[in-house]
Amino acid sequence: MHGEYKVPGGKLVVVDLDVVDGRIANFRLAGDFFLEPDSALDAINGAVNGLPVETDAASLASAISRGLPDGATLLGFSPEAVGTAVRRSLVGAADWKDFDWHLIHSNAVPARVHLALDEVLTAEVGAGRRGPTLRIWEWDESAVVIGSFQSVKNEVDLEQARENGFEVVRRVSGGGAMLMKKGQVITYSLYVPAELVQGMTFADSYAYLDDWVLTALQSLGIDARYQPLNDITSTAGKIGGAAQKRLGNGAVLHHVTMSYDMDGELMARVLRIGREKLSDKGTKSAAKRVDPLRSQTGLSRAEIIDRMKNTFISLTGATSGDITPEEYAAADALAESKFASDAWLNRVP
Repeated sequence: MHGEYKVPGGKLVVVDLDVVDGRIANFRLAGDFFLEPDSALDAINGAVNGLPVETDAASLASAISRGLPDGATLLGFSPEAVGTAVRRSLVGAADWKDFDWHLIHSNAVPARVHLALDEVLTAEVGAGRRGPTLRIWEWDESAVVIGSFQSVKNEVDLEQARENGFEVVRRVSGGGAMLMKKGQVITYSLYVPAELVQGMTFADSYAYLDDWVLTALQSLGIDARYQPLNDITSTAGKIGGAAQKRLGNGAVLHHVTMSYDMDGELMARVLRIGREKLSDKGTKSAAKRVDPLRSQTGLSRAEIIDRMKNTFISLTGATSGDITPEEYAAADALAESKFASDAWLNRVP
């Protein structure tokens, strides 16, 4: 069995193993990481050999840590990364390049249709009618998008939202509210088969699915990195946040909004950002937590998106695609029946 795991912001971990009588045998670790001393490689191999195939990633990491010689140094990977690679090999997880990817960058639609498209396209991937897809959103209107489990009245000043031209909508994934002012955000969605993240913890899958965009941002000179659970950040401040929803048909929706530009005063008026949320960030102002891509690069929004698209294509071999008329029709119907309804918006008042 063979498994690979690219550590977000780190190195590639490769494992090969056999299963004999329900236990791991002939385990071999490889990769482009750094490891000192050389004998630590044999120690890791020895720690994994003989473990039951049911051993989870955390227990694998613990066994590896216990087996390492004193003073061993692991650079670009960790015992946890090896554990993840082992689990991925045992469950037959797929890699990015095992799929034919599509990249969609289509015309703007209303916010509720964007949310409906996320649900429809994820379902299409799960049903096997669409290949794994990256979709970059375009905006010609502004919206506040709240998380699936957030309270409307606790998160949004509805009067200020109306006065400033923001539609308030609720998405299917969890997480926090996002102020989506047209021209000031970059949003993308990934629709992927569950096989791509098999063997990973839920938390690890966040960073794994956004590693490509870190590569794109770093190529623009941004010191971009992932901050668990779901933030893309830099030395200058937070750039954006991710959210996920896993459908029962075997597909994963992963979407991200990054701040290209920002009106901090407007955000503070429209969003009710409480002191408890700010207290663990070491700041008194939500605006000060975020440093937009425009200020960090000096580039236009379109130029940043082009770099993202080119990076994704170079890493996955993606080809340009589009949303089918049938998918648009299904999204329009779902937008009206669900995402535009008061019952959905106010399901958590």
